[in-house]
Amino acid sequence: MPQTDTLILRAAFEHDKSIYRDIEIEGSKTLYKLAKAILDSFGFDFDHAFGFYSGLTPRKMYDAMPRYELFADMGEADPGVLGVEKTTIAQAFPEAGHKMIFLFDYGDEWLFRVSLKEQSTKQPKTRYPRVVASKGEAPEQYPDPDDYDEEELATYGMNPRTGEKIYFGK
Repeated sequence: MPQTDTLILRAAFEHDKSIYRDIEIEGSKTLYKLAKAILDSFGFDFDHAFGFYSGLTPRKMYDAMPRYELFADMGEADPGVLGVEKTTIAQAFPEAGHKMIFLFDYGDEWLFRVSLKEQSTKQPKTRYPRVVASKGEAPEQYPDPDDYDEEELATYGMNPRTGEKIYFGK
């Protein structure tokens, strides 16, 4: 891919795909930069570890390769897991239609479906990354717990490896 090429990727919330951002970014930038661009586009703070996963469901995302994690750059990942600080977006998303799950914050587990929509040409005097399309209002990254009644608080969760619903109690 020539240096003048950009990629347009769609990042949609996994559990509500009607909320998405289309981001144009240089393909030569790293997955680390893509993660920051995604979070910026939704108004999230870039303050937790993250990874990009080839397994396209929460149940399968840790099983499929390749996997790209910030932990690999820190020397703390499973064998075979690649880093995000040196892997380019063009390497991880080799062709239009390629999809991955972006998991941000392993505690809160924000899941985004990221897909390469198309390749484009870098325009002069244009700053990248940039949001080229947006739909829906992003949820708050850190909602105020006082805004929920006791029944709505996190009494259920999901096991990311199996997809099973888990009851935590009150």
